[in-house]
Amino acid sequence: MELQGMIPALTTPFDAQGELAIDRLRENIAAYNRTGLSGYLAVGSTGESVLLDRAEFEKVLAAVREAAAPGRVLIAGAGVDSTAETISRTEVAASLGYDFALVCTPYFFKPMMRTEVLVEHYRRVADASKIPVLLYSVPQFTGIAIEADLAARLAEHSNIAGMKDSSGNVDRVGAILASVPDTFHLLTGSATTVYPSMQLGAKGAILALADFLPELCVALYNAVAGHDLEKSLELQRRILKASNRIVGTMGISGVKYAMDC
Repeated sequence: MELQGMIPALTTPFDAQGELAIDRLRENIAAYNRTGLSGYLAVGSTGESVLLDRAEFEKVLAAVREAAAPGRVLIAGAGVDSTAETISRTEVAASLGYDFALVCTPYFFKPMMRTEVLVEHYRRVADASKIPVLLYSVPQFTGIAIEADLAARLAEHSNIAGMKDSSGNVDRVGAILASVPDTFHLLTGSATTVYPSMQLGAKGAILALADFLPELCVALYNAVAGHDLEKSLELQRRILKASNRIVGTMGISGVKYAMDC
């Protein structure tokens, strides 16, 4: 399965009692199936992964798998602090037919999260996973960034296929892409840096913004991939304003509100 294009970081709907609203999730996927989005990330940061229990995690993955149109790339947010639990979650994703497991850096014991510890964590997960693993760097939440040297070491593993970099640091993206093989696919998680990241070699983006502006995000990806400089810059500027105002300022609640508008 080719990892490229524009992929929404799906939200997880809840009802007024705080229970999963699986029917609403299916409705969202049905609407996204009619767009040019290339796939879906379930239970990522925007999906409130750290707030879901194990049963909710499995229900969301199953619902997205069931509702997704054929040919869409399916990515499961499977990373937690525990290596054993991360492996267990990748097993669930694989059993449901997901294409990739997205694994964020463990972070709770941050002073101990040295490079060798992260290498060991990811290698154990990749060794055990039945589906390819994607690294997930989101330092604004975890306080830990995957730098180029770590990415290069992990890219040597045959079951680590790429990464999502949500740092918004274009210099870091460039350094990572310069240090990994062409077979290692990086997607940006920062809507404000889609154009420069793709110019450096990123294969697309996984964005919360695509939850409520999917067509605009797809248009930006197509413009950059089609080397339409004028249109790329115009769309990137439009997306920059929406991302800063809604995603950056209001977070997940803002994304959900925009989806309802």
